[in-house]
Amino acid sequence: MADLPFVLSGSPLYWTAPQLAMHIPDGFLSLPVMAVTWVVAIALIAISLQKAQEEYQERIVPLMGVCAAFIFAAQMINFPIPGGTSGHLLGGTLAGVLLGPWAGSLVMACVFIVQGFVFQDGGITVMGANIFNMGLIGTFLGYYLFRAIRRAIGQDKLAGMVAGAAIAAWTSVVVAATVCAFQLAISGTVPLPVALAAMTGWHVLIGIGEALITVATVIFIWRTRPDLFYRPPHKALSSTPQSLSTR
Repeated sequence: MADLPFVLSGSPLYWTAPQLAMHIPDGFLSLPVMAVTWVVAIALIAISLQKAQEEYQERIVPLMGVCAAFIFAAQMINFPIPGGTSGHLLGGTLAGVLLGPWAGSLVMACVFIVQGFVFQDGGITVMGANIFNMGLIGTFLGYYLFRAIRRAIGQDKLAGMVAGAAIAAWTSVVVAATVCAFQLAISGTVPLPVALAAMTGWHVLIGIGEALITVATVIFIWRTRPDLFYRPPHKALSSTPQSLSTR
């Protein structure tokens, strides 16, 4: 996620920074766009709550808390990108890999709610859009793309985990940035070509950092506690008497 905002100066909109922050501030989305994203975000969170209750045992709750804390802390670490700015982890794909799409989406929603209310990172009225863009797209798209790639290469192979995590993490960031650009353009905040250049163009680079962090975490967990993955390799299941969820 990029960390430089853009500002209005006269008419039309012009840029004072080389990119647009993915955390959308209040007043940058139209009422219809805000309403749609709020409805979609609330609906997906409600479904995730129901699915998580059906699918997981209570032992998954501590792992959700640890995952949320790790992602929140990892988002504080910035990595430099060209243009004199920086990006940081979003974590949606990582949450999906560790917890699955349902519990992962709940974790990401909680992270962005805390960021919005406590740290004023993103607006309150547009929180539905921020949760949808950075949390739900990253978790659901990231997880299912990761699963497809992992199955194609090998369900129980580290290569499948690494390739799936890298591609899914990068793709989820770029898609989320593109969706954000369209939301801003539909709202009339900025012309679509400018929004796409600022958002998608820069997040192609930021996605590389996301992929590297996600892969590093996946490799570490694979080597230390592979049973913590949402769908762990069979060797981890056979060597672990009790798994964290029904899976």
